Amino acid sequence: MTTPWGELALTRFPEDPRDRLRAWDASDEYLLRHLAEREIALSGTVVVVGDRWGALVTALAAHQPVQITDSHLTQEATRANLARGGVEPGSVRLLTTQDPPPDRIDVLLVRVPKSLALLEDQLLRLAPAVHEGTVVVGTGMVKEIHTSTLQLFERILGPTRTSLAEKKARLIFCTPEPSPDRPANPWPYTYTLPDGIGAVSGRTVVNHAGVFCADRLDIGTRFFLGHLPDGKGAQRVVDLGCGNGVVGTAMALANPEAEVLFVDESFPAVASAEATYRANGVQGHAEFRVGDGLAGVPAGSVDLVLNNPPFHSHQATTDATAWRMFTGARRALRPGGELWVIGNRHLGYHVKLRRLFGNSRLVASDAKFVVLRAVKR
Repeated sequence: MTTPWGELALTRFPEDPRDRLRAWDASDEYLLRHLAEREIALSGTVVVVGDRWGALVTALAAHQPVQITDSHLTQEATRANLARGGVEPGSVRLLTTQDPPPDRIDVLLVRVPKSLALLEDQLLRLAPAVHEGTVVVGTGMVKEIHTSTLQLFERILGPTRTSLAEKKARLIFCTPEPSPDRPANPWPYTYTLPDGIGAVSGRTVVNHAGVFCADRLDIGTRFFLGHLPDGKGAQRVVDLGCGNGVVGTAMALANPEAEVLFVDESFPAVASAEATYRANGVQGHAEFRVGDGLAGVPAGSVDLVLNNPPFHSHQATTDATAWRMFTGARRALRPGGELWVIGNRHLGYHVKLRRLFGNSRLVASDAKFVVLRAVKR
């Protein structure tokens, strides 16, 4: 990436030489160019929110910024990109969206996230640290910045306007007006599950901002809940890509002897899963882990993996995440262990499972979804 301060070699995480997706886009370049051309003083506490792969904080490392992200993969990419750029360890402070933010913010740079709820939560969390002199600049691709995006900045921080578009990217300029009448933060959001979905019928769900389908049960998960395996006994079960943890919680309720591992690369997702599990008073053993799929889980240590893999990486459509999840599951499963997957029919996951496991059986299907089962031989 070319920046006003030189060239940077950047990669996504996990690094894959076959991956043609860049670790930055035109909105990152536009923001950095604006900061340099307007000679904006990057002094005091500089906070960067939503940096996708660490491009912004790597470029601004000399100013010792604070990065706030909801993503474990973003943190790992940032560490790798900082090291590649020769940045001294500790020059950039890495925080998650679940950590307390800095007490005072002098420059706030926001890479607009896909989730409007996550943006709302982060602006409300950061607002008390913003003062009248804080420089606030947002950035995103034109298709990511909507009227609702600008209204959030205006409602929470102060008067907001946008720039002209350049290379399909746009900037957001906000003039902070600290107010005692700032709205209360509605996150995390709690709701009750409907009946007719097995062990979790009528149970409580807790969703932190940024977790998929935060205010209701999505139709894919609902279909999956109706077709979960009914195994009993001291199984080691993984809810892989757990989101709010409804699937893993359903397994724990149906089989109190099971040990359930909830894992997701999203910090708010794992926080949601733990809150959902605790809210329902589940009896049993559970572990909650933020990480890159099943990396770090011992090979041959798992009996059952339940997975609803994402097929987007930010705005890009890709099956790379699903493939990593499937290969990780095969490594972690013991012989005879099973991977159960739900996905949209058109994604063709049965082809990948047969290639990897040598088998794939259709458990259930409807007009939109399929539930597939693969066994490690």
